[in-house]
Amino acid sequence: MIRLFKDGKLFYKNRFQDLDFLIDDEGRIVIADAIELDDNDVDEVVDCRGIHIMPGFIDPHVHLRQPGFEYKETIKTGTTAAAHGGVTTVFAMPNLNPVPDSLENLAIQQDAIDKDAVVKVYPICAITKGQKSRSEVGDIDILSQACFLYSNDGVGVQDEDTMRQAMKLVKKNDGVIIAHCEDEDELLPGGCVHMGKKDKEYGLVGINSASEYKQVQRDLKLVEETGCQYHICHMSTKESVEALREAKKKGLPVSGEVTVHHLLLCEDDITENHGRFKMNPPLRSKEDQEALIRGIQDGTIEMIATDQAPHSEEEKNCTMDKAKMGIVSIERSFALVYTYLVRKGIITLEQAVRLMSCNAAEIFRIPGGEIVNFEKCDLAFFHLNTNEKINASKFVSKGKSTPFDKMYVQAKCVMTIVDGKIVFRRDI
Repeated sequence: MIRLFKDGKLFYKNRFQDLDFLIDDEGRIVIADAIELDDNDVDEVVDCRGIHIMPGFIDPHVHLRQPGFEYKETIKTGTTAAAHGGVTTVFAMPNLNPVPDSLENLAIQQDAIDKDAVVKVYPICAITKGQKSRSEVGDIDILSQACFLYSNDGVGVQDEDTMRQAMKLVKKNDGVIIAHCEDEDELLPGGCVHMGKKDKEYGLVGINSASEYKQVQRDLKLVEETGCQYHICHMSTKESVEALREAKKKGLPVSGEVTVHHLLLCEDDITENHGRFKMNPPLRSKEDQEALIRGIQDGTIEMIATDQAPHSEEEKNCTMDKAKMGIVSIERSFALVYTYLVRKGIITLEQAVRLMSCNAAEIFRIPGGEIVNFEKCDLAFFHLNTNEKINASKFVSKGKSTPFDKMYVQAKCVMTIVDGKIVFRRDI
């Protein structure tokens, strides 16, 4: 099928331009100032007036839960949810059952991806055997046959020598460590909210900032020693931002991400002791939030992720001390960034595209992040002059728990294209 897209604003060569384009029956995009064809030459003409078209978003931090926890999410529901948010590529975290710490276990996950994924999925393998915080390094030499991304998301690698060995192996195999930084020696049992205001207000156990930034600081020293490419998950503290900034000044191969919720919210925004406000790392102080925003403004932090972490209603509809860690936002992630960062002048629309697409493709060396003439394309189409209230109960994801429920957003995804094929469409 050949489709002609007319009169939209296309993010092409790092800026939005008034361009027409068509997508041929091989999924390749052809771009021009204006394209005039007879009706007989195309199967559909799509009116894109008022629509911004961007490279499909890349989310480097998503929990798809399959295999092992399909009651929370499946490959099908999770990737469909991504498509509804204009996300065309996700990195799937390894806290699964079985854990992808061997080729055999990874194959189980990959089979499900091949069968049911709506968008592109890159599985992440565990750094350690069983993805345990105090276990030995996994078989990275063997896993590298099918994987280049490694993480223990959910737990930090506690032993310095273990992380050093992992970095050396990942470096040898030209991979990337995506690190969940959490020093268990700094944690108090039952921690569920930032050690600041709300732990005292609600009588909860706090999680201190040192539990994150101390391991960030340790790992960055190991990067300097080993030369391993290293990416910091869901940064939440001002100390972590500063440590990354200093490491980049040294020219180390490091990068970082911040979640939508850590950018838009802080502990002051927790309005009740409810599981929709519980995530790891927790919502930190206003000072931390401001440091994270400065980090995306000055390029210290290159990516905005979601840490999409669906759970069942029973696991989240309770107080924070009882709830599971994690919230969802992928279906409205760009809309939230646009409404509360772009429209407020904190970042530009072009910066948002780079933070949610281009930078991840460049840093992780994967396809996407750029619209290239005469090549297959991943695209996200958005109306930017809408006004919708988020209704989490209507999310495609099985996870419905989010602190963004009932917030208004002024951007709506109307189409998502992966490899030239429409995977989501509404109102266009």
